[in-house]
Amino acid sequence: MGRWCLAMLAGCFSLAAAAVEVRDVRLWRAPDHTRIVFDLTAPAQHKLIVLSSPSRIVLDVQDTRLAADLAGLKLDDTPVARVRSGIRDGDDLRVVFDVSAEVDPRSFALRANEQAGDRLVLDLYDKRTQVATVKKSVDQSARRDIIIAIDAGHGGEDPGALGPRRVREKDVVLSIAKELKALFDRDRGFAPTMIRTGDYYVSLKGRRDLARKRQADLFVSIHADAFRRSEANGASVYALSTSGATSTAAKYLAQRENAADLVGGVRLSDKDDVLAGVLADLSMTSTLDTSLKLGDRVLRNMDNVARLHKKRVEQAGFAVLKSPDIPSILVETGFISNPQEASRLATRSYQKKMAAAIHRGIRDWFLAHPPSGTLVAWQKQQGGQEYIIARGDTLSGIAHRFSVSLADLKSYNSINGSKIMVGQKLTIPKS
Repeated sequence: MGRWCLAMLAGCFSLAAAAVEVRDVRLWRAPDHTRIVFDLTAPAQHKLIVLSSPSRIVLDVQDTRLAADLAGLKLDDTPVARVRSGIRDGDDLRVVFDVSAEVDPRSFALRANEQAGDRLVLDLYDKRTQVATVKKSVDQSARRDIIIAIDAGHGGEDPGALGPRRVREKDVVLSIAKELKALFDRDRGFAPTMIRTGDYYVSLKGRRDLARKRQADLFVSIHADAFRRSEANGASVYALSTSGATSTAAKYLAQRENAADLVGGVRLSDKDDVLAGVLADLSMTSTLDTSLKLGDRVLRNMDNVARLHKKRVEQAGFAVLKSPDIPSILVETGFISNPQEASRLATRSYQKKMAAAIHRGIRDWFLAHPPSGTLVAWQKQQGGQEYIIARGDTLSGIAHRFSVSLADLKSYNSINGSKIMVGQKLTIPKS
């Protein structure tokens, strides 16, 4: 009898030890939803319950105990007013979210992978939220702005690559993206829009969808590279490949960037099942050609700021670039896995220089090849196109860019000598 009791007790202790633990809980606020992520020691079954009077969202997690602190969650600017937890049916965890506004809750589990462990994700989507959109503005003369969709890679629970001294890719690229937006905000005829405005995750498909919803003329995704060897260095520009990658490094990078959804977390229904149809779209040929040529213009401007990893635009199967009708490029601003480049990437001065180089490349392309119906296209037709001097510009370089003589450019703008200032406005004479 004694042996049987001891065996039963040992079994009970074994079961208790086998219970899943919630090791950490993280909360991220996005423009249209709030995400709560539970880090688990193993997979666990869960059930989502919605209760009213008062409004509550309940998560019941089977055979799980809480080993994390819920009190530290920052609930400001979220619909969650309070979080409580308790045990039900002996060993199941119940987490209750008191909500102060109407939400559409969705939950899903993520199995462990090479980048992250098992997780349970709860998304609380806002109701009656006006999602920020940018529409192609049309004035009386139908001269709209050129819309640049600026995508800062990674975000939220997905930090991207990690460099020395905990330099995080998601922070670096968001800073560069904001600098790039500020530059385009000052350009007449351009309307920049940010895909990610803060520290939260957007799925790869979601980034493309936002660019298309905002009717973008260009999608530029900004990243900071990483490689197994710390000596790898240099900036790069990538476009989509409908076949194989142009190099082993491009293939490796695409695989790493495409794995972001495994870390950031997307539901199965969010996955893109129409890739074959997208790549079969006839418009893809033209879009890819523009992406490669525009990317080359950006790459040449980056050559003045950083060492280039490759002297040409490379191609690989980047999921974030798979829009059939929007020219799309991915800019790797340097190797955050390289100690020297990580140090530079973390500084405001280098971020500004990199943003300025990307800005010049994009702006130069669209000034030379403006979409029809835009203000820039109209100005080009009139031969009185306005140009704003950017850092690094020279009069001879501007004259070459617009195929006008240096003498005509100076004469048209009443300029003596060669001195110009950043922010100064020039009118480009008709060539």
